[in-house]
Amino acid sequence: MPLIAPVLDDRSFDQLRQELVDRIRVYNPEWTDYNRSDPAITLLELYAYLGEGLQFRFNQIPEATQLAFLKLLNLPLRPAQAASALLRCTGKLPGGVALAVGDQLKAGKLPFTVETETQIWPVDCVSVSRQADTLPDEASEPELHAAVQASIDALAQRDAQLKKVAAYRNVLLEADGSSPALDFSASVDGCVWIAVLKDPALTLTPPQGRAVRLNIGYSPAAVTPTLAQISACDGPSARGPGLQWRASLAALDAQQQPRYLNLRVSGDSSAGFTQEGVVRVELPEDLTLLGVPQADDPALAGSGEFPPQLDEARAKQLWFWLRVWRSDESRIGATRLICVNAVQCRQFSAVTPASAELLGSGNGQPRQGFQLANTPLLSDALHPVQLQVEENKVWTDWQQQDDLDASGADDRHFMIDAEAGTVMFGERFPQLGERVRVLGYRYGGGSAGNVPAQAINKFATALAAIAPPPAPMQRAASGNFTLANPFAAQGGADSESIAEGLLRIPGELRRRSRAVTRDDFSELAMMTPGVQLGRAECLPLFYAPQQVSPRAGVVSVVIWPAQDALHANAPQPDAYQLKQVCQWLDSKRLVTTELYVIPPTYRRIAVSLALKVKDGYGLDAVRDWTELLLRQYLAPLPPYGPDGRGWPLGRRVFDRELEGAAMQVEGVEYVSELRLAAQDAQGLWQTRSSVELQSWEVPELAAVSIVDDNTALPEPGADLPPPDSDPAVPIPVLREAC
Repeated sequence: MPLIAPVLDDRSFDQLRQELVDRIRVYNPEWTDYNRSDPAITLLELYAYLGEGLQFRFNQIPEATQLAFLKLLNLPLRPAQAASALLRCTGKLPGGVALAVGDQLKAGKLPFTVETETQIWPVDCVSVSRQADTLPDEASEPELHAAVQASIDALAQRDAQLKKVAAYRNVLLEADGSSPALDFSASVDGCVWIAVLKDPALTLTPPQGRAVRLNIGYSPAAVTPTLAQISACDGPSARGPGLQWRASLAALDAQQQPRYLNLRVSGDSSAGFTQEGVVRVELPEDLTLLGVPQADDPALAGSGEFPPQLDEARAKQLWFWLRVWRSDESRIGATRLICVNAVQCRQFSAVTPASAELLGSGNGQPRQGFQLANTPLLSDALHPVQLQVEENKVWTDWQQQDDLDASGADDRHFMIDAEAGTVMFGERFPQLGERVRVLGYRYGGGSAGNVPAQAINKFATALAAIAPPPAPMQRAASGNFTLANPFAAQGGADSESIAEGLLRIPGELRRRSRAVTRDDFSELAMMTPGVQLGRAECLPLFYAPQQVSPRAGVVSVVIWPAQDALHANAPQPDAYQLKQVCQWLDSKRLVTTELYVIPPTYRRIAVSLALKVKDGYGLDAVRDWTELLLRQYLAPLPPYGPDGRGWPLGRRVFDRELEGAAMQVEGVEYVSELRLAAQDAQGLWQTRSSVELQSWEVPELAAVSIVDDNTALPEPGADLPPPDSDPAVPIPVLREAC
């Protein structure tokens, strides 16, 4: 029989009062006044009120038992996740301004902590891609054709083996994030050209012996790969492709060709321009070597190895060019931001040795626990809690462990409950009178850290004990630079609630952090740290790149983001979310399992229906409610869909069930006619009684047409453009003739 948790006593105040009044007739028949004016009735109501309170406390016993089991199983609630953001700074001092790891910034009153050491210089940048274009026609564009032909002739004169030229146009990506995303993979040379700009009257004066480091911030555009582009989750996250960085020199070589200097990269958190991060590039000690190479023949400007040409205003501020490409012959993809003076930060605060916490003294008993002053904690392998115990009047370091199952009586180990902010010891514990202190940990996080763009714009007092900059560099002050986040912070998530934790107990006991069954993969995907998903489904034996099923040893997991402002009806995860879920599940899968994390595939459908509106109801209101209900019925995310869990993968769509859904709207008397259509591979709409879906597909309601029963019913999908049918705007090749 099923295990049903009973409600031990569910009687209300009115029921308790009525039971007491009914007993009067049995125990005291002479009592006949049951009205509220009787003082004895008032006394009975008092007992009923007290009894209801006791029942409420009594009914908490099952929940308290569940919480006790949760503690015994050592399954703490999931802690909050900290939001992260990429900042763009603008410096004013020629000697540079230093931001150290641990310095704090603010969005209103919310603290953000700097995670990358940064030198902020009074420079700016703009990125340029040489996008392919057609050669101008001599008849229609004679002047432009003559200018382009002069460049070709000049190149041919220098290189007798010249066989092919590629016409291009300059497409700019602004450093403030205001321009549309730019796909650098479509460039003719596979390079990203970054023009470093500064005031020509300003000379940088770095401290003696200090190299000038430029922090280049990178943020990819939110692009969802196709199933054919998805690769298997195999091993831990790679470093990404290497980037080759060159800086232009003012002087030409002996053949009058531009010269470029190899630059040293001292750090790259962008994994080769594949994820949001910062690349630290070191400039040469002699900054006077840098410059813009000028061709001796004006017709060669911007051609071959010479850098692109900028407009007159930017050309006056141009200091030198950075040229970057990938060393593995792959190309840098769609990008929404490249900027200098970039800073990475996360929404947390830190306890440092300067503000160490004394937790108390040991009592000589096992399983001792101590409460930290700040919660929730943000703890990972790179930033564990730093704890010491005073043993024989000497402070001794102890090590944090994920669990204490393998810790013995000789191991100085402890574990933490990040959500509750508690420290727990195992078989070895502080003895009576031994003091315990914490020297450092991180705390904070939550969805409040997902602040909008331009919100992080204040500088708070730096944490002096964390990585102070060298003496010659000037410390950051609010008047020395400005800062802002071009895009909204992301990744923040609140701590798990008790109700969510109790629902998680059966799944944790079943899988024990291992993905074996279909439910294991989907449930673990929903728990991916730093990614907010609305739904995850597992497709066993489905090989995503070729859309083949069954295939032995293959598992594909389809994920939907919790929200997608750009695709409200058909939410799609971006490459970053797919990568995070892939890395998370990769550590949980069996060694023999080939795992793919894929976006959902949508089948576009259209519906048109004619309905009869009841008297007293407006057609416009009923039409709006009907469209809303149909969209919710076909939605892929909970709490919508036929069963409240989103439209099931591969489930057919019938016109009859959509008619039944429309009949649920108040004000609809009947549906006189309904037509359902699906879009084929050629983008044409085909009317059908049902739409068959593949096992990896869900429907996308592309259009709804609703009319009254006296109007001719339009064809489903009429006047609806096919997806991605926006024509590219032709731009002529406009090169300045010097």
